[in-house]
Amino acid sequence: MAVVMLAGCAEPAPRTGQPAVTRSPIVEATPSAAPAVIPGAAEAGKDPAVVQHGPRDVKRVALTFDADMTDAMAARLRRGEVKSYANLRLLGILEKRQIPATFFVTGQWAEEYPEVTRRIVKNPLFEVANHSYEHAAFTGDCYDLPRVAPAGMTEDVAKTFRVLEPFGGRQTRYFRFPGLCHDRAALRALAPLGVTVVDGDVVSGDPFARGPEPVVDAVLSQVKPGSIVIMHVTEANALYTDDALPAVLAGLRRRGLEPVTLSELLAG
Repeated sequence: MAVVMLAGCAEPAPRTGQPAVTRSPIVEATPSAAPAVIPGAAEAGKDPAVVQHGPRDVKRVALTFDADMTDAMAARLRRGEVKSYANLRLLGILEKRQIPATFFVTGQWAEEYPEVTRRIVKNPLFEVANHSYEHAAFTGDCYDLPRVAPAGMTEDVAKTFRVLEPFGGRQTRYFRFPGLCHDRAALRALAPLGVTVVDGDVVSGDPFARGPEPVVDAVLSQVKPGSIVIMHVTEANALYTDDALPAVLAGLRRRGLEPVTLSELLAG
């Protein structure tokens, strides 16, 4: 069973609470088919649970990759100041080695890179989760990100689901706040959407790294059974994630830790 904690403040620190991950069925594909279940779907109207990690008694970990895209990042692309925020080499490594992964995608990133998004969703080893529409902050102080207006928080996340849904593939109802910044008001805003909030217990620090070694060290020094690892697929602001990934994968193998998707990890 997954370990979840209810959040009550903006700090992404460990929280206490009762273990529970709730799923709700969607419409059956055919009258004779069993009801489909969307990973991460929860009862609408209740503040979502916040997941820090999966069960510690199984030697599995979830590799998650955030696909950020802010208005400022989009503007830099338009001006030609950066080449790309889509790390195709990283995708190639995951594909060639058949490594399952979960991608937390912003709506703007999917709109900017529809072909890359389709490449992700067409791979049965990958699943897609929600990372907001424009990677703006849901609290007042979050890494200098521009802030989503409180009245617009619900729609920001709902809009991203609408953007991602037509791509198909392994869709989920997992959501990750930009910067992991959330408080009770932000959780309450997501209550109508029936989501599960996912933080993570292993922060790679890849957007700030000046080489692959600090990323590798950050992951392997923190990882343990049940960990949720946070990395990025945004090449221009996470320059060394693809270089670090082979060493990360080798380190996980040495520890006997198997990468799985987030939904597989949380299913226990």
